Amino acid sequence: MHANRLKAAAALLLSVFFTSCSDSPKVAGPAAKESQAASEPISGKTAFWEMYKSAHSWAADRVPLKLESKSVPGVTIGEGKAAMWSATFGSPRLRQARVFSYSVIASKPDIYKGVVIGKALPWAGPTSEALAFEPSEFPIDSDAAYKTGSAQAAVWLKSHPDREVSFVLGNASRFTGPVWYVQWGDKKSGYGVLVDAKTGAVVKH
Repeated sequence: MHANRLKAAAALLLSVFFTSCSDSPKVAGPAAKESQAASEPISGKTAFWEMYKSAHSWAADRVPLKLESKSVPGVTIGEGKAAMWSATFGSPRLRQARVFSYSVIASKPDIYKGVVIGKALPWAGPTSEALAFEPSEFPIDSDAAYKTGSAQAAVWLKSHPDREVSFVLGNASRFTGPVWYVQWGDKKSGYGVLVDAKTGAVVKH
C-alpha cells in the first residue's frame, strides 16, 4: 500500500464533509431521557435507511454525501457495526445540506436514541471532492467492508490488536463510485483501507 496516497484519499473523505452543528437537535421520535442498557450495534446500511427515510420529510430530493460511524461511551465499534452512525444529505432544490444521526442507545448529555436531525447548512452542490451517490451504489455494507479491510490489515493488526476501528463512506471523482474507508487507530499512526462499496474489492492506489 502506498501510504501517502492512501492518507491523501482518506483525508479527502474525512475533510470535505460536514459535521453536525445544531444548537438544539431535533429528535425524530421520542427522546430517551435516561441512558439505557446498551443495544446491539448495527451496520452502516441499517442505520442509513432509518436516516434516509427521515430525511425525506426534509427534502424529497435528498442525496447521500457521507455515512460515518460514531463512538458512544461504553459501546465498542467492531466488525463493521456501531451503536451510532451519522449521514450527511444534500438537497439540490433547497441548496442545503443536513446531518442526521441514528443511535441505538441514549447516552447523556447529547446522544439521543433514534434519529436526530441536525441544522440545515448552505450547500452549493456536489464537487469533485465530495460527490453525491445513490443508495443503490453501495450494496457492500460496513460489516463486509470490515472483513475485507481486516484481511488486508491482518499483519498490522497482529501488532496492534486493541486499536478501535471506524468507518466512513463517501465518494470523490478519483473513485469509480462510493468507497468505504476503514480506519484502525488514528490517521497518524493507524492503518487505513479503502474498500469499493460496489464490488467489495480493496481500492488500489
